[in-house]
Amino acid sequence: MYTKRNYSVKDMAWWTRQDTALLLFVALIPVIVYEVLDQKWLQLPWLPIAVVGTAVAFIISFQNNATYDRVWEARKIWGGIVNTSRAWGVVVNDFITTDFTDEDVSDAELGAIRRELVFRHLAWLTSLRHAMRQPRPWEHFVRHPSNLEWRDAIAVREHRYSLEEELEPYLSEDELAYALSKSNKATQLISLQSKQLRHLRTRGLTEDFRHMEMENILVELYALQGKSERIKNFPYPRQYATLNSLFLWIFLLLLPFGVMFEFDKIGGALSDSYPIIGSNFVWLSVPFSVLVMWVFHTMERIGRVSENPFEGTPNDVPITTISRGIEIDLREMLDEDAASIPPPIEAQHDTYT
Repeated sequence: MYTKRNYSVKDMAWWTRQDTALLLFVALIPVIVYEVLDQKWLQLPWLPIAVVGTAVAFIISFQNNATYDRVWEARKIWGGIVNTSRAWGVVVNDFITTDFTDEDVSDAELGAIRRELVFRHLAWLTSLRHAMRQPRPWEHFVRHPSNLEWRDAIAVREHRYSLEEELEPYLSEDELAYALSKSNKATQLISLQSKQLRHLRTRGLTEDFRHMEMENILVELYALQGKSERIKNFPYPRQYATLNSLFLWIFLLLLPFGVMFEFDKIGGALSDSYPIIGSNFVWLSVPFSVLVMWVFHTMERIGRVSENPFEGTPNDVPITTISRGIEIDLREMLDEDAASIPPPIEAQHDTYT
């Protein structure tokens, strides 16, 4: 439902262009020292480098699997929020009636109560997504120059508007002030929902079974909120992230010396038949080294940008788009005027946030 485009070779090349320039420098220096400065001792056998490369490949594979699991789990949690939110809209519409009370309650008052419960739920969604967008010390997406370009091109809504601005349409002044005074706004908004349900039960606008079912939905929302907070507040283990980067760079720095040695041997074998090609064949190790280093470095970087699925990257769970879809569904359940319902979030650069 919230798919992004398939990244082309051009997109990937542009995203990694600064890394590629650095890798080209790393690959070029050993060859210059070896060939131009005639330091023929500067070479390493290929076998130990290949062993290190194999270990690095396993480490990167483990990292990418683990970070993908974090993204997929986050998407399943927010899929659960979608389903439970729709269930909340259904029970609010159908369970709050005058069937069990002698009190004279007009249809307009019932509609206002239903609207209040739905809008408070939208306020909960808003508070939760803002909490998910809050930066954490281990989140590093914006530290890379090419990622800064993305941040400037794609304005994440939670970075442009304050929580107070976004809560104002959904809450009364008293409830807004109450929620903003708490450290965990989303938790307190569900607590307000429960208090109103108890009041409605006292008035007879619900009965025991309906009240219990609605409370169960609130409990489920608490569970989903807690799961989302767990992913946000517990990072991919930093010892793995740090060592992965260290091992990768050890391999990248060693690789040109081994590739250069192998290409020089091939050039020596060609010298008798093709003297010009053979004498310059070692320079072909530069693009080959860059290609291999680029593959390893890019795979490791993909894993790093997938560690935190709510940070606001192009590969994150699009919680803003999901929340807007929920809002549209619930407000349509209330039969609100179509003109008053906000439109779906539009993709920016073929990407949803």
